[in-house]
This record gives sequence, C-alpha cells and structure tokens, in this order.
Amino acid sequence: MIRLIASDVDGTLLQNGNRELNPELFSLIERLEQKGIIFCAASGRQYPNLKRLFAPVWERIAFISENGALVTHQGKNIAVQPMPRQESLELIADILAQPGCEVQVSGKEQVYLSPRNPKFIDHIENFVKNKVVLQEDFSQIEEPFLKISAMMMDGIEDETLEYFSRRWAQKLNVALAGSCWVDFTVANKAQALTELCHQLNISLSETAAFGDNYNDMEMLHMAKYAWAMGKADDVIKQAAGRTCSRVEPVLQSILDALEGLEQ
Repeated sequence: MIRLIASDVDGTLLQNGNRELNPELFSLIERLEQKGIIFCAASGRQYPNLKRLFAPVWERIAFISENGALVTHQGKNIAVQPMPRQESLELIADILAQPGCEVQVSGKEQVYLSPRNPKFIDHIENFVKNKVVLQEDFSQIEEPFLKISAMMMDGIEDETLEYFSRRWAQKLNVALAGSCWVDFTVANKAQALTELCHQLNISLSETAAFGDNYNDMEMLHMAKYAWAMGKADDVIKQAAGRTCSRVEPVLQSILDALEGLEQ
C-alpha cells in the first residue's frame, strides 16, 4: 500500500523547458489525497517557489525543498537542516575562485547573490522566480544557510564538478542538479523523506518516488517503489529500478489499481 508519493520537479514534473505544471497533476493529487495518499514535491528549489508552482494544492501537500534542507507539510515546518557557517563561507570563497562560476546562497524565503554576469540575476529572478537579495559580503547574512549552489551559465564543466566533489564531498553533500548547477547541502532528499515519513507515521515501505538527476538518487534508492525519467543517466535508472516518460500516467495507474481493489 502506497501512502506517500515524492516527486522531483525540474526534469521530472517539468520537462522540455516548461515553467508551469500540467493542471492534470493537481487533479491527480486531489484524487490521491481522497485515497489517503500524501503527495510531496521534492526539489532543490526554494519553498516559496514551490508554493507558487503548486498554488492550487500547496496547503494540502508536503514539500522537501532545498534538496532536503527544509521539510514542510500542510504549511508547517517538519525539519530544518542548516549548513555549518564557517565551512559555508569557505565554500562560497572556493566557488567564487573558480572561473565562470556564480554562487547562490539559499535562505528560507530568499536567495542571496553577488552576480558577476547580469544574465545570472535575470535568470534567477525571471526564470527561476526566486526572491533575490544582492549581497556583497555573504558573512553578513544573518539567517541560516540552507543550501549553497555553484552555477555556470553554459553548463557545469566535468573538471569543475570533479574539483568540487574532490574538495567537498567528505564534508557536504555535493550533487549535480541539472546541467548548470552543483548543489551543496548537509541534508539530502532521502534523509528528508525519512524524517517526513517518521513525523507522519508512514513506513518507507509505503512510499514511491520519481526523479531524473543525481540529487534524486538517494531518494529513489530509499523509496519502496521508484521511477526514473527515461532520459536519466543509467546509474539513476538503476537506483530507481523502473522508468517512465511522465509522472502523471503512473499516478493515474496507481489510482486505477486502488479503485480496482475497491470494486
């Protein structure tokens, strides 16, 4: 019996450059809720950003935001996993020392930028639609750091990803999140899913998950039932064990199976 379904957003629910979710998803979420199944959006995005995306249903679902650093359910915080301050400042300096790299620091309601390229702030404000605060000195940020991200406008280069992994993977979770981003957190989506299930008294054997990228791998491996997007790398498909081209038809098949049992 599935009682909770967690899905990544970018590259999973949002594909082919789409910026808004398929309205079909909201009706499926409502039908799942009627069957006692909680839907959870699990993303590297900020919580306010996800609330906007899921506006018709946000008060009734769960969110794993910032790659697991913040977990909420029905508008209430379940868990927060901030990053250590001194290591975070060292990481920021390291990112800024890499040619072509921009840095984004995520707080709970906004992101902090010190952009080198004007296109970066335009992308964050108008495409990603995060609330942006320009910050020359990141040490002056008063709120906890939930996530730090390195971004390269033309895509993360292999040697850059290898450098960050070699330098920081022993201290922080380092995950490729789309072609242009490397995310650094203390938490990951699997830890967040575990905490959410614990708080809601749901067994991990009663969970399903969807994802497409390396920041989804632990969650896909942990959930009882998991699907990777067909375009995902093979290692992600192996973690999931199943593939699909879109989430919505799988949700429909789950509902069909439940309704069949009720007849």
